[in-house]
Amino acid sequence: MYKKGSLVNVGLGMTLGAHITPISRSFIEKADVVFVAASDSLIVDWVKTMNTDVRALDVYYKEGTSRAITYEKAINAIMNEVRNGKQVCGAFYGHPGVFSWAPHRLVEIAKEEGFVAHMEPGISAEDCLYSDIGIDPGDVGCSHYGATQFMCHEIDYSESAYLVLWQVSLSGDQSLKKFSTNPTYRQLLVDKLLEKYPEKHKVILYECAVLPIDKPRIDTFKLINLSDQQVSIKTTLIIPPINNRVVCKKIIEKLAKLDSLC
Repeated sequence: MYKKGSLVNVGLGMTLGAHITPISRSFIEKADVVFVAASDSLIVDWVKTMNTDVRALDVYYKEGTSRAITYEKAINAIMNEVRNGKQVCGAFYGHPGVFSWAPHRLVEIAKEEGFVAHMEPGISAEDCLYSDIGIDPGDVGCSHYGATQFMCHEIDYSESAYLVLWQVSLSGDQSLKKFSTNPTYRQLLVDKLLEKYPEKHKVILYECAVLPIDKPRIDTFKLINLSDQQVSIKTTLIIPPINNRVVCKKIIEKLAKLDSLC
């Protein structure tokens, strides 16, 4: 038997008003209370047109405060309303489950405590990236990492696929207390990438459009110049492949034998 309260985390999409799905809009409209996580006050104001009780989660974000503490406060605020028996909707910029730890944790906690809880997808920055840059991830492959995650771990990745690094402005931040790091940190990222890519390899900084009248940022330049570029929390680094894929002759031969038996 489920308890009275409920939780649904929905995606608002990336472009204001254009990407939200009908079912996500319906959950926002019917909720007793809506919590919004968005990087722009315009998005919060837009959500307020759909519900009379909308609360922005950005009040918990402060420079110098660990995001772990921020997430804990936001989770507690949301779960308190669920435990009070309300139908709660978390409205998250983009996709609620992409580079967003708290929505996943919220659904886990709510289910563990006996409440109905689930997540509705939204259009993410990754979806926009494929369209705006013209990348088919099924063509040569595509690997995605957080910039700091990529820097701080020994990751076996292939230069024959696209490499996409998220949150470049936070490159090297292990404290979870900063909103950005300086070019010296990004230079460490460049140094690591130069172990596999040439200095003059063309890379792309990408930011999707927030407003329907905006255009996406698509800046192409040499890898060696990355640390000098202007970046924000929305900026994603895309590194095109440099090597052709090597055919696995062993598997090709085995497949040929299987085909001959059919």
